[in-house]
Amino acid sequence: MKLFSTLAAFALAASAALAEDNWPQFRGPTGQGTSDAKRLPVKWSETEHVKWKTPIHGKAWSSPVIWGKQVWLSTATEDGRELSAICVDRDSGKILSDQKLFQIAAPQYADRFNSYGSPTPVIEDGRVYITFGSPGTACLDTKTFKVLWQRTDLECNHWRGAGSSPILWKNFLIMHFDGADHQYVIALDKATGKTAWKTDRSIDWQDLTPQGKPLRDGDMRKGFSTPLVIEHEGKPLLISSASKATYCYDPATGKELWRIEDRKFHSGTVRPIYGHGLIFATTGLGKGELWAIKPGGSGIVNDTHVAWRVARNVPNRPSPVLVGEWLFMLNQDGGIVTCLEAKNGNVIWSERLPGLGNYSASPVFADGHLYFSNENGQTTVLEAGPAFKVLAENKLADGFMATPAVAGQALYLRSKAALYRIED
Repeated sequence: MKLFSTLAAFALAASAALAEDNWPQFRGPTGQGTSDAKRLPVKWSETEHVKWKTPIHGKAWSSPVIWGKQVWLSTATEDGRELSAICVDRDSGKILSDQKLFQIAAPQYADRFNSYGSPTPVIEDGRVYITFGSPGTACLDTKTFKVLWQRTDLECNHWRGAGSSPILWKNFLIMHFDGADHQYVIALDKATGKTAWKTDRSIDWQDLTPQGKPLRDGDMRKGFSTPLVIEHEGKPLLISSASKATYCYDPATGKELWRIEDRKFHSGTVRPIYGHGLIFATTGLGKGELWAIKPGGSGIVNDTHVAWRVARNVPNRPSPVLVGEWLFMLNQDGGIVTCLEAKNGNVIWSERLPGLGNYSASPVFADGHLYFSNENGQTTVLEAGPAFKVLAENKLADGFMATPAVAGQALYLRSKAALYRIED
């Protein structure tokens, strides 16, 4: 009986470990920055709890994705002429493959704050999908590293550089292309790369200057956000934040079901999250707001489906994270964290993180802890609860633009120059 109990406990532990052993997309298994992983490190430094550190060439802000024994990243030269995919062995940190996917003769302009390799890959068993936006999208076999298909014909002037990451849903690879000239959502057949459906953004831009002349500022149309598929009342919904609107589409067909508009703001950046029957989305740059949206309706549903909104300390870049009844959001300028009641938007606390530095990476939650990594290389760990409690302040050599990944009992942190595996 004792042996049976021991084996059963081992099996349960192994099953739980396997369930959290992959980090397949931007912001993890659910796309919302949370993990069921346990026994993650809380304190580390360049000389403490670093299992390995692997230099990564180029300038790219994409986050690592993990499947099995592999960690994948995209990277690019600073001038955007060479766009590459890198596979790292998860156990040793050794680079298994470093493959140039696209050679670009005349790269589009990208703001220096951005990079030419900002979209995060998405991975599944046997395949990884990597996009750089309009310059190119590729599917690779993760066993042979062979390129299975590529697309270089998807038009979009990204204006300040691409930023939206791809997602997988059933047989589709779904991507945003929100630029100065074209704004659309597209689903590719993940097996072949062929277009399954494509839907143009439907908003009437009404982009006139006070003098009545056309406004041609690309920022007004630009977007960086990554979509999220949720299930509401037994139906899948594709939630998609863009410039001046948050849309809901049928992910099977691309049909627009409804949208929320706010014309004061632009350049949707934050990935939406979902919980308690509400979608939490921000309205974009320009002192944007966080809105709690009830799914449903048709057409423009501002008057009927906005449950609550807040306007103070709302993030422009880091996505929020939902932990039980609490919603945590991070304002990137100086690192102000706000804890809200998710159901009603009431502010529980709002505090500035210790240390200096702004925040572009989104926070992640695991094992009762919130991890916030800033552009100066500091990661602050908070207790996830209704009181502001700092558990640790950790410093590595370089700053962070990429969001952390969590798998097993380790954190995978991509700095501006290297990839780390942090583990007790």
